[in-house]
Amino acid sequence: MSVIIKPVISEKANYLTDLRGAYSFLVDTKANKIQIKKAVEATYGVKVADVRTMIYAPKVSSKYTKKGLQVGKTNKLKKAVITLAEGEVIDIFAVN
Repeated sequence: MSVIIKPVISEKANYLTDLRGAYSFLVDTKANKIQIKKAVEATYGVKVADVRTMIYAPKVSSKYTKKGLQVGKTNKLKKAVITLAEGEVIDIFAVN
C-alpha cells in the first residue's frame, strides 16, 4: 500500500509552505497519522514535527440529458498537512 499519493500544488499549499514550512499531500484514505509521518520521513529524508489530516467527502453532481437525469460522484479524498522540524525543507519537484 502506497501511503502518499501525490503532493498538492496550489496557491494555498504554496502559501502554507512559505509561511509555516507546511507541505500538503494527498494520502491513502485508510492511512493514519503515524503511517503518513513514517512515509514522508522515508520518502524525503526529513524530520516531521506534526501531521494534520482532513477527509473530503465525495461530491455528487447531477445533470439533465436526453436520457434523463445522470448522477455521478467523485472519490473520497484524504489530505495531510505536514509540518517539518525547524530547518527542514522538502523539494517537491525533485523526488528520489
